[in-house]
Formats: sequence, C-alpha cells, structure tokens
Amino acid sequence: MSLAHHRRATSLWFFFLVLPLLLIGCGEKEKKQSAGKKRTPRVHLVQTIAATEQPLQHQTLRTGTLTAQKQVRIYNQEEGHIAALTLNEGDRVKQGSLLVRLDDRLLKSQLAKTRAARDKAEADLKRIQTLSKRKIVTHEKLTSSQTALRVAEAEEAVMRTRMGYTTIRAPLSGVVTERRVDPGDVAPRHTHLLTLIDPSTLITQVEVSELLLPHLKQGDPAQIRIDALGKQRFAGRIQRIHPTVDPRTRQGVVEVALTPPPPGVMAGQLCRVSLKTAPIQRLMIPFASLRQAEHTPFVYLLVDGKAVQRPVSPGMRMGDQVAILEGLKAGDKVITRGFLGLTPGKKVTPAPEAQQP
Repeated sequence: MSLAHHRRATSLWFFFLVLPLLLIGCGEKEKKQSAGKKRTPRVHLVQTIAATEQPLQHQTLRTGTLTAQKQVRIYNQEEGHIAALTLNEGDRVKQGSLLVRLDDRLLKSQLAKTRAARDKAEADLKRIQTLSKRKIVTHEKLTSSQTALRVAEAEEAVMRTRMGYTTIRAPLSGVVTERRVDPGDVAPRHTHLLTLIDPSTLITQVEVSELLLPHLKQGDPAQIRIDALGKQRFAGRIQRIHPTVDPRTRQGVVEVALTPPPPGVMAGQLCRVSLKTAPIQRLMIPFASLRQAEHTPFVYLLVDGKAVQRPVSPGMRMGDQVAILEGLKAGDKVITRGFLGLTPGKKVTPAPEAQQP
C-alpha cells in the first residue's frame, strides 16, 4: 500500500470519529439555549361583529287554490219528482230566479183539505159563539171551538210552507257549478240538487308560520300570481286570519281575497300568494353565530378579552341573519368565528379588522 493511500484512509477514519462528537455538542448547546427562553402561550383568535338594530321586513311566497267566497249547495226540503230544471253547469242566474220546481199536486190536495178544515172550524166557532151568548153552551165548549180553529189555521200554514218548498229559487246571483239531478228524477227529501257560486269574489287560504302571523293584519295588501294566466301579478288583500295555529306544523291560516277577479280566472286554479310584513326594527346578528346547548340557543360575546356565553331568544330568520328578541343589546360584540376549542371564560383575541368577514 502506498504512503498517499494510507494517509487518505487515516483522514477518513478521523472524520467519521470526530463528526458525531461535534453534532452531540451542538445539540446540547441548542437545548440549553431553548431552555433559557420562555414558551409563548398560543393565542385564540376570534372574529366578532356588533349586534345592530336593522329594519326587518319579511316576504314569503305561499301556494294556494282559488275558491269562491260564496258557495251554496241547493237541497230540496220536500220530496217528489223533478218537474222543471233547465239549468246546466256554467249557466248564470240572478237572485230570486227559478232553479227547480217539484211536482206539487199532492201537496195542493193536502192544502185544500186543510183549508176545508179551517173553514169548518170557523163556522163551528161562529155557531158556538151565538149559542154562548144565549147561555145555551158552556164556556168550555166555546174555548174548545176557539182552539180547534187555531189548530186548523196552523195546519193550513204548514201546508202553505210545504207548498213553497216545491219551488226553489236562487239565493244569490252567481253561476251553476254542479247539477246532480235531471227532470223526472224522484228526489228524496234533502237531496243535493245544484251548487251555485258567486264568482265576483275569489279567495285562497294559505298556511303561514306562527313567527310571521303577529306581523300580518287584516287589510294588508298581497300579490297573487295565477299560473294559468301567466306571470302577471294581481292585487289581493288579507281578508281574515284564523285564530288558531296547527300544533303539529306551527302554522296558521291566512285568507286572501282577490277582488275583483281578473278576466279568465276560475275557482280551483292554482295561485301563488306573496305576503310582505311592514318594516320593524329588530336586533340582528349572523345566523352562524347562534349556538345550541341542550335545546337552549346562545351566543358567545367578547367581554373584557374573554368569551362569555349568553342565552338568547331568536326570532325570524332573514337569509344569513337572524333576529334576536331577548338576551342582547345593540353594540354587544358577538363572536362569529373561532368556535373550535372555545369555552366560556376562555381568553380570546379579536382578529384585526382587515381579517373580519
């Protein structure tokens, strides 16, 4: 082995022996330097927003069906066969016009019989009164004759009323929407013969959330769009708000009137009703800042550099905002982001304004 080769081998052996010792020495020095420094605590950054009062106006679109406000089902109060019925579906009628006439021959005979009985009772009473003046009959006999006349008159009145039931007239001006019998049919008492509606006022009933109901009132305007008539909107008005709420859906019924109905509109058509509340001032915060614990809603507030848990009563939601009815006041700093690891009483640092959403 040459001398040069021997020197290179010796140098490599020395390098590998000394290098680990140098690395160990450097590591110990770094540990001592690190131990001499204090560990900086980790900062919990949060984003906040001030609760502010804003005008809240809610608009909702509900689907309904148009119905006639006035609808009458025509029934007969006397049985008999249909003697006259000339109306069909779609025919217009005026109030008081003839709808149906029943065969009244049997009732006419019975009416004539009651008239004869009444005439006889009158004649008997006159005779008894004459005899009573002569003291030939007792007072009881006179009273009995007077009673008999009153009974005969009442029976005649009953038959006159029943005779009136054989002629059925329109209780209102409107349109025939249903005809269920034909001339010649025998109609038992209380048979559904016809249905009339008044098409001059159409209504629709829509279901509305209980949160929205307190902000609506009778007479408020509404917009109604009827699918069959295109995209045009028609003016409507809240006519009635039902006094109860369905306990399962928490929705109430609002009745909206379409007056006057536009040309081409018909009962039974699908409609879409737009309702809008009057603007009211409400304290608003982002919906994402609302938390839930054991079915109790709350928010985190930034108070003196700490996170404070505050129960709240949320109201109506508007997009990404929610109204707060109780629990906050204007100006409260509500934490909107940074909830991971956040607990009540924890020290937090608000993010710079440039980083706020």
